[in-house]
This record gives sequence, C-alpha cells and structure tokens, in this order.
Amino acid sequence: MIKKSILPLSLLAMGSGSLFAAEDETKAGYDELVAGQGDYAYAFDFFTTSMLWTCIAAALVFLMHLGFASLEAGLTQRKNTVNILFKNVWIISIGLLTYALLGFNTHYPCGNWQIENWLGINGPIGDLNADGGDTFGYGGVGLCMTGFGDFIFQAMFAATAATIVSGAVAERVKLSSFMIYSAILVAFGYTIAGSWHWGEGFLNQMEVPFYDFAGSTVVHGFGGAAALAAVIILGPRAGKYTKNGIKPILPSNLPLATIGVFLLFFGWFGFNGGSVLSAAPGPLGLVFTTTALAAAAGGVASILVSWIVLKKPDLSMALNGLLAGLVSITAGADAVSVWSSVAMGAIGGVIVVFSILFLDKIKIDDPVGAISVHGVVGIWGTIAVALFSDASTIGSQFIGVIAVYAFAFIFSFIVFYIIKLIMGVRVDEKEEHEGLDVAEHGSPAYNE
Repeated sequence: MIKKSILPLSLLAMGSGSLFAAEDETKAGYDELVAGQGDYAYAFDFFTTSMLWTCIAAALVFLMHLGFASLEAGLTQRKNTVNILFKNVWIISIGLLTYALLGFNTHYPCGNWQIENWLGINGPIGDLNADGGDTFGYGGVGLCMTGFGDFIFQAMFAATAATIVSGAVAERVKLSSFMIYSAILVAFGYTIAGSWHWGEGFLNQMEVPFYDFAGSTVVHGFGGAAALAAVIILGPRAGKYTKNGIKPILPSNLPLATIGVFLLFFGWFGFNGGSVLSAAPGPLGLVFTTTALAAAAGGVASILVSWIVLKKPDLSMALNGLLAGLVSITAGADAVSVWSSVAMGAIGGVIVVFSILFLDKIKIDDPVGAISVHGVVGIWGTIAVALFSDASTIGSQFIGVIAVYAFAFIFSFIVFYIIKLIMGVRVDEKEEHEGLDVAEHGSPAYNE
C-alpha cells in the first residue's frame, strides 16, 4: 500500500530536493516543540489533542446560548421574541467582556484573596501564554491546555447563570434594568461563588471537599437561585393568576423551543465533556455516556409522569425533562456508573414535573421552568453525587448547596432590589400588554 503524502501540492511541485528540505524543516520544527516539553515530551501529542478538544468544547458551550435563546423565545409569547433574543445577545457579549476584565481572575484567585478562601476580586487577564503557549507549563497533564484555552472554555460558562435568569423573568422585565443586573451577576456573583469551589476556596478546602464536576450547583444552581430572587421581586405576568385559578399563557413556537432543547443537549457534551480538562479517553468516554443516558432517562421519566398527572402528553414537560436529566448528571458525570446516571436522570425528570406544578401553585411565575430545571434539580444532582459514588459525602454536598444557593439568592435579591429602587425593574401594564418587542424595541419579530 502506497502511503499518501500529507504535504501541500505547492511543495510537491517544488521538486525532490525542495521536498526533502521542507520535510526536514517540518521535522525540525516538530522536534523543537517536543523538546520544549522537558519531562512532558512523551505526551506532547496528547497535549495538542487535549487543547484542540478544549477549544471544540468551548464552541459547543457557546452553542448552548443559541439553545437558550431558542428555548426562551419558543416558550414565551411571540410579542416578546425580539426582547428575548436581544437579552441573549447582550448576555453572551457582556459576559465574555466582564469575564476577561475581572471574572477569570476572581473565579480563580490563585492565592490572591482579599478574604482568604472567600473573596478574591482581581483584575483583567494578561498574557495567559506566559507559562508556555506550546508547553505543559500552564497546568501539566492534569489541566492539559494553555492559559487561553482555559480562559475561553470557562468564559463560555460564565454567562449561563444570567441566561437562566433571563428566561425566568421573561415578558415583563425592563430591558435596561436587566442589562445592568445581568452584567453585575456575571461579573461578581457567579465568579465569587465559583471561586469557593473551582478557585480552591473554602468548599474545596473542607476535610471532605465539595464535589461538583461541571456545575450542577456552581453554575445551574446559582442561576436557579438567582432567578428565584428576581422573580419574587418582579412578580408574575399580568393575568397569569386570577381569582378563578391559573390562566395558561401559551407558548408561541414549540418547534423553536424543541430545537433549543436539542441544541442545549448537543452543547452539553462540551459543557460536561470539556470539564474533563483534557482529552483523556477513559473519563471523556464515560462523561459523554453518562450525560446522554441521564438526559434520555430524564426525558422518559418526565413524559410518563406528566402524562399521568396532566392526562395528556405534554411537550414542554418532556423538553424540561431532558434538561433536568442533564442538570442531574452535571455534578457527577465523571464519578458515577452508567446505570447510576440513568437513575439520577430519571429522578430529575420526575422532580422537575412536580416542581413546575408546585411553583405555579404558589404563584411563582417562571415562563420557561428555569427555576425548577436548574435550581431545584441542581440540588438533586449535587446531592446525588454522594448517593451514587464515593466522590464526596452528603454533609459536604449539603454545605456546598446551602452556601452557593444562599449566596446566589441574597446577592441577586439585593442587586435586583437596588435597581428596582433606582430605576424600576418592571415595564408598565400597557407595555406588557402590547408586548416588549414594540414597547422596548419599536419593532416586532415578525413582519406580517
């Protein structure tokens, strides 16, 4: 069998002498890169593959923001579609910038604490290749990426917390107020809470460390608790709860919502898979498998339970069941067995149905079910780590949940309430009735 040349045609056309010279130059360049690894030279190809996977995973997490935008637009009324999409554009944009400005170095203080293991607000990123853009100098084999690879992957996570809130407060929040709130939430709230765990803060320093592989609590739970505080201050949509009971406000586009959930499912392979922090084949394959099975189990469980309870097969419950399964496995995707992941996802799918119905009963108006999916199920997914693996204990997991949820709720409540006092957080009744697309943006989503 003749081995095909991998050199470009331009080199092949140069003649045999030039061709061999180019091959020698390529080999010399490669040998130089490998030599720069020192003791890690044996694993340079693994380092390169891992860095590539990290960037792919970051792109998949970015795609989740399209999923959130589609899901939120699909589950709300069409008169608010532009407003939903505008908020999602703002969130990812301001999230990336604030994460570079102060978020990354606050999320990972690296010893630069103002209050040891609790608070370390630090400045902007610099040259994250300073420890070696082509070497293991940044994190060794365990954190198998460059500094910039680490930054861009974590930056894509950062805006997720505010996106969760966006769906919960949809259809009645003032755009300018939400923009200020979301910027503060991403820049300070999310990063401070995250530093307690991923930045080697107090949750990581406990005798039995808190365990949250990819963020059932630190990302999703934080967003869910923050959303609950904002919704309480904001109040329900007009006409949702009447003296005669709950008036359904129907979604505008269930096909779009379904597309959004499948985009989120797809992106979750980067969310969880990228959290391996390398391309190590053993844990990477396990994480992909547990993630997929948990989502599937959550979908099936929510379909069956909601069908029994509501007497009809409800698509929105099925969609939230898939997401509940994903949130359920996010904390322990690398630590549990495949059949444990099925059980965790299925229980999450059951929980989300009853949580959505319960919050509606107590007049907590969440148009997309974000508080239930991310907040309530995030608690289950975090505690389940201790039930289905030996990665942590129930006590440590409870401490982590209480600390992050309490901080997220209080931080969100204070910030949102101050904004309410200064400039208000809710549109007036007329604007809400005609829709935020016209009232806030002066343009409907659909030109009819």
